[in-house]
Amino acid sequence: MCHVIVTCRSMLWTLLSIVVAFTELIAFMSADWLIGKVKPLSSKDMDDRTGESQEPYHPTLGIYRRCTRISHMQLSRRDTLCSPYAENFNEIASGFWQATAIFLALGIVVLCAMAFVSVFTMCVQSIMKKSIFNVCGLLQGIAGLFLILGLILYPAGWGCQKAISYCGPYASAYKLGDCSLGWAFYTAFGGTSLTFICAVFSAQAEIATSSDKVQEEIEEGKNLICLL
Repeated sequence: MCHVIVTCRSMLWTLLSIVVAFTELIAFMSADWLIGKVKPLSSKDMDDRTGESQEPYHPTLGIYRRCTRISHMQLSRRDTLCSPYAENFNEIASGFWQATAIFLALGIVVLCAMAFVSVFTMCVQSIMKKSIFNVCGLLQGIAGLFLILGLILYPAGWGCQKAISYCGPYASAYKLGDCSLGWAFYTAFGGTSLTFICAVFSAQAEIATSSDKVQEEIEEGKNLICLL
């Protein structure tokens, strides 16, 4: 018989698993990994209605995406366009960024799978006498290692021609040049840290769902068990 077991620690672990997976996915898909040097203003950057200059624009570059400003000559306005610059894997600007994409993708796939499984741990706590919490925690730790490898390799690609066009001639491996790191890199770094916290916290979720109080509730014949 399926017993639905919900504890404060197991629910927190489930929510954290979902948040970590989405955090890494959003960061990976973003174009805001590098913020390029400011583009000089020209006469086209003047607002025809007010005669004032528009704010200087910083183009951004991601692992496989970029954001640039395009002008509409007929409408006299400039909009930001974000789209992939690489139509396929081989067109990613650097071999290091290709490796980064592989490691991040592997980590994200594992995290998304664990986030999906974590929802069902309320009903199923073990498979083949193995704790799902412990297995998920182990896989989350492995995913964290993939993410770390990706983040370590990413700065090695700053010397590629694509990065130099955004960051200036002084950009090189592990040197930003005129660029700065965008929110996506910090989000990926924070998500990686949370991944290891999540992996460790899975042990607490296991302890909470197998505690004496839970066993007492099961022996009393309750199918829905909620404990703080």
